[in-house]
Amino acid sequence: MNGMTRGPEVRIGTAEVGHTHADVSGGALRASVFGAMDGLVTNIALVAGVGAAGASPRFIVLTGVAGLVAGAFSMAMGEYASVKTQNEQLDREWAKERDEIERYPAEEERELVHMFTDMGMTEATATAAARDVHRDQEHAALVHVTQELGLDPRDKPSPKVAAASSFVTFSTGALVPLIPFLLGFASLAAGLALGGLGLLIAGALAALTTVTPWWLGALRQLGFGAIAAGATYLVGLALGVGVPG
Repeated sequence: MNGMTRGPEVRIGTAEVGHTHADVSGGALRASVFGAMDGLVTNIALVAGVGAAGASPRFIVLTGVAGLVAGAFSMAMGEYASVKTQNEQLDREWAKERDEIERYPAEEERELVHMFTDMGMTEATATAAARDVHRDQEHAALVHVTQELGLDPRDKPSPKVAAASSFVTFSTGALVPLIPFLLGFASLAAGLALGGLGLLIAGALAALTTVTPWWLGALRQLGFGAIAAGATYLVGLALGVGVPG
């Protein structure tokens, strides 16, 4: 061996190279993040607006709880309808691909060749791969719709999970700025400060699932909340006359 020693042989199996990805198809993660952020921003803005108008803590709590309930149901129903519609549209496109492959098999196979060459395959390899794929029309339809839409119709997000996640996280986020008032404090500043802390934490946690630095995600979300709260605060100051005390 020319005086050289060999190190231990390294064997790489499927367990070592396998990995998983986060859900990026619009399911529970997106609904949870959107729900928490929306709940925080919505009720921070409501608290700022009615508080600036001179409303009593009791009226602030009433407004905040009403916003929490209305917003949570609205978010949940909206998420369910949105995800359900997306899934149904994906199923429709899958069925459309089946029909087109059955009616125009040669044209669809050539289309797949172009997709594969755009991915970096040579013409010969792409042609052979497309021919193999089109041996099974059902599988060919799946490959076409996945390549064209970037979504796998076999792995659709659950509308119920998205709705439930949105409902829970919106309610949790909307509750945060109300905590000081529910504990008997009458400080608008305390409610806004606690809401701001919630925005920082939520923004940082959301950023941890991405390539964005946690501190940037936190500050970005705080900035969004500050814009909304500032706008409603000015509205409350302008229209505050006659607000219940």
